[in-house]
Amino acid sequence: MIFRQLFDSVSGTYTYLLASRRGGEALIIDPVIEKVDRYLQLVNELDLKLVKAVDTHLHADHITGLGALRDRTRCVTVMGEQSQADVVSMRLGEGDKLTIEGLALDVLYTPGHTDDSYSFVMRDRVFTGDTLLIRGTGRTDFQNGDPRAQFDSIFNKLLKLPDDTMVFPAHDYKGETVTTIAEERAFNPRLQVRSVEQYVEVMNNLNLPNPKMMDVAVPANIRVGLAQEAIARHGWALSPAEAMTLIVKPGVTLVDLREKSEREKHGVIPGSLHAPYPDLAANVQPGGMLHELAHATRNRIVFYCAFGERSAMAVQAAQDAGIAGACHIEGGLDGWKKACGPLAR
Repeated sequence: MIFRQLFDSVSGTYTYLLASRRGGEALIIDPVIEKVDRYLQLVNELDLKLVKAVDTHLHADHITGLGALRDRTRCVTVMGEQSQADVVSMRLGEGDKLTIEGLALDVLYTPGHTDDSYSFVMRDRVFTGDTLLIRGTGRTDFQNGDPRAQFDSIFNKLLKLPDDTMVFPAHDYKGETVTTIAEERAFNPRLQVRSVEQYVEVMNNLNLPNPKMMDVAVPANIRVGLAQEAIARHGWALSPAEAMTLIVKPGVTLVDLREKSEREKHGVIPGSLHAPYPDLAANVQPGGMLHELAHATRNRIVFYCAFGERSAMAVQAAQDAGIAGACHIEGGLDGWKKACGPLAR
């Protein structure tokens, strides 16, 4: 496995790059916008293809690199299903898996620092975001933080992992790089409590100043998803109501870009063709399935995904490849459900 731990000294943020092999798919966890050039340089040096960019939670101390990475690589952006960020292409919940070629991470919902905090678990390591830090825990006094929820996340989820599980947090301010579950159980001063009430008392009396970037970072990190607006300005977007009227007519091919696990969990729009987003570039180029389908049948291609981010990027790619009339459903399946569109399982 390829594994790199990268550091932003300004915000004290750790970013992690993972892949199963050289030349393969990669994902990045908790990227910082100022370091995007460095990440992409490393991706190129290692001959990788960045396919997913993940934030463990909505950060308050730096602006996320998710939007910039999406715009420059057309990667899928990923956060937990509670996130308010509009950049998110894929939202995961407890029990789901975060997958790329050759790697699968189990998804744990670990709220407390924020209400959208997640951890990602591999066989020998866990990426804990700000929930569990090295000899510390993430503050719980803003962004719907909750010390009781954090106690449960740490003691009833993270500390249940094997003792030798390596812990890689999203931040450190003392130069530490990694710890283990056993070390934190034994030596983390905030975990030396006898009850949830004692933990709540500790967390409620930290009296920490707000992060310097908080008033800038939080609004910026909520509002990063501009791809759908750009597509709409070109006239390549359909509202769910417009899509319901259009797709029952002849001459339309509805294309679902989501992963198999998303289709199984959330259902599909009846009659849609499954063409997963990772295969998009090959599918829309001359000789590709969607390119040939569009030109052979003269059908209009209508893309959809979970929330509209992937489908917006797909429309741009299809138009660039000469598939005229390609469009997408704004808001994806989420918008479709809110408009009471029909679903199949």
